[in-house]
Amino acid sequence: MLHIKKDDTVYVLSGNDKGKTGRVLSIDPKKGRAIVEGVNKVKKSTKPTAQHPQGGIIEKEAPIALCKLAVLDPKTGKPTRVGFKVNEDGKKVRVSKKSGEEIK
Repeated sequence: MLHIKKDDTVYVLSGNDKGKTGRVLSIDPKKGRAIVEGVNKVKKSTKPTAQHPQGGIIEKEAPIALCKLAVLDPKTGKPTRVGFKVNEDGKKVRVSKKSGEEIK
């Protein structure tokens, strides 16, 4: 089970975008990478298509390694490590190591 899921709010720990936060748009578990909104932007040349009739240079998010991301604590809003716990219903849930709060 991954410590980061789609739609989580994450904090970038290292790299050019260190300190930024964003929402996870998608995850590739085999490659260990995620695409985060507004983080790791690259410029890409594109040919004209139906979606972009003008073509030219567009800016989009590139995948970033999962090890460079930390989930934000739901209680404090600061980056935290993630642990796993079995709740009363017998389901395995993610919990914040700092506050012990369950991560939705």
